[in-house]
Amino acid sequence: MPKFSANLGFLWTELSLPDAIYAAKKAGFEAVECHFPYTEPEHRVVAALEATGLEMLSLNTRLGINGADDFGVIAMPGRETEARDYVDEAISYAAAIKCRNINCVPGKTGGVAEAEDTYRQNLEYACNQAAAHGIGILIEPINQYDAPGYHFSFIEQGLDTIQAVGANNLRLMFDCYHTQIMQGGLSNRLRQALPHIGHVQFAAVPDRGEPNSGEVNYPWLLAELDIMGWQGFVGAEYRPRSTTEEGLGWMQAYH
Repeated sequence: MPKFSANLGFLWTELSLPDAIYAAKKAGFEAVECHFPYTEPEHRVVAALEATGLEMLSLNTRLGINGADDFGVIAMPGRETEARDYVDEAISYAAAIKCRNINCVPGKTGGVAEAEDTYRQNLEYACNQAAAHGIGILIEPINQYDAPGYHFSFIEQGLDTIQAVGANNLRLMFDCYHTQIMQGGLSNRLRQALPHIGHVQFAAVPDRGEPNSGEVNYPWLLAELDIMGWQGFVGAEYRPRSTTEEGLGWMQAYH
């Protein structure tokens, strides 16, 4: 049976991050993850994690000085100083709260070769810095419908980047929602990428709501993932169709 993590970038967004951690625990999640926790003092997050016994699995580097228009800068040529500042900030925060991974967000580069070179150089820096703290670095393909011009959208591109960088702590964030939209064939792609996956996320396709409707049969897919030998968590990174609490019924299919 899968172990579920609550993505607090989308769930319980009306609450502070510490209060959302408590809400996730009450709802039965076994871990949490987030996007951009930086406005919340680390000690408050640590207190909530320790009180609930939950682990923070991942957080993201900042989107950039232009916000969603950048959608990350780690692969942006000419912005290496900004990118590495965000990496350093993320590592510092992750180390303080004992977060397992950092998702290095590349940006809307159009996927040009120069940007990939920049991405690999900055990822090498991130991996080296994070390794001293036992922290993993994640990279995530994102679909071109939600983020036109995003640096990469295919699993194979992520695997190529991981191979090129060659760092032991660099792994793939396999988001079933994004991959289904761009490529489909989720069970085969999970099997292909499994040795290099650091985290898995899911949501309904195509509306990104609770994972109990749409074109992906998640109870079947996650059972297959168990058979493949996945020992990690599956992150619930969906946008609730109503309130978070009202949408939690999907979890009953896994008990």
